[in-house]
Amino acid sequence: MTTFQRIVLASRPSGEATPDNFRLETVELPELKDGEVLVRNEYMTVDPYMRSLMNEGKSYMPPAQLNATMPGGTVGEVVVSKNPEFAVGDKVVGNLGWAEMGVSDGSTLRKVDTSEVPLQAYLGVVGMPGMTAWYGLNQIMDPKPGDTVVVSAASGAVGSVVGQLAKLKGCRVVGIAGGKEKCDYVVKELGFDACVDYKAGQLEADLAEATPDGIDAVFENVGGPVLDASLARMNPFGRIAICGLIAGYNGEPVPVNNFSAVLVMRLTVRGFIVGEHMAFWPQGLSELAKLVASGKLKYRETIAQDLANAPEAFLGLLKGKNFGKQLVKLTR
Repeated sequence: MTTFQRIVLASRPSGEATPDNFRLETVELPELKDGEVLVRNEYMTVDPYMRSLMNEGKSYMPPAQLNATMPGGTVGEVVVSKNPEFAVGDKVVGNLGWAEMGVSDGSTLRKVDTSEVPLQAYLGVVGMPGMTAWYGLNQIMDPKPGDTVVVSAASGAVGSVVGQLAKLKGCRVVGIAGGKEKCDYVVKELGFDACVDYKAGQLEADLAEATPDGIDAVFENVGGPVLDASLARMNPFGRIAICGLIAGYNGEPVPVNNFSAVLVMRLTVRGFIVGEHMAFWPQGLSELAKLVASGKLKYRETIAQDLANAPEAFLGLLKGKNFGKQLVKLTR
């Protein structure tokens, strides 16, 4: 093989992102330098944060460059190595972007063990989404047994892990998700105590019924009316971990109207970027891997086939069309 395919950012969106913002290209394989490895990517991830990378404005990560490979997480196999730390056949997780192949100097690659944890899980439940859940719950929400914990986007890659970890800590866990199928999964498969379907049209009333003792901690992925509903139910000195605000990612920001609850209830509200807390990753990933291997932590994946379908999978993710972790399978 002398060429591979990649997807580049062809243009920056104005408002809602569209397939026209992306372009599929065939490019030549580069020649490896000493210290580099060539990886054949088997899976790539699409995540909500990537929408902000498509904009030129200031954010917590540099924007994606026009006509360059879209950034993103990957797992794959080393096929050529000029780095003594990596051997051909090693399974690795990295950030080689929306591409079938990638070259790395090894500094951002991590070898992984697939004997008990499937390779693609290192992009989800035992990867960045899982660590996001673990960090937000343990370092910000700090729930105690008996606390009521609310998780928005509860069936997604992050929210599903947060809820299960909170249940293991003895909490009452209430999810918020879109549609009966997702809510049934959250309760019947993941073991949440209740789930509110925000698409049913009575979010505030249904959340109040599901949280008769109020809310002690929130893991927020959505923002807007979903966050407003939780703010109205908060108990004094509650904690809110702000992971994402996907309600406003694809257009204008969605306002929050009940922010006065932060003062009245003396709440702690903290946003976080899990990549800024790498010191916690070894502990968190180890705990998550053991829970997955033992069957105590369940997860679900939506897998699109072929790199060419990555933009469609990504745009669908922003509209909640995925169920669980959204991945793209690259190997044919």
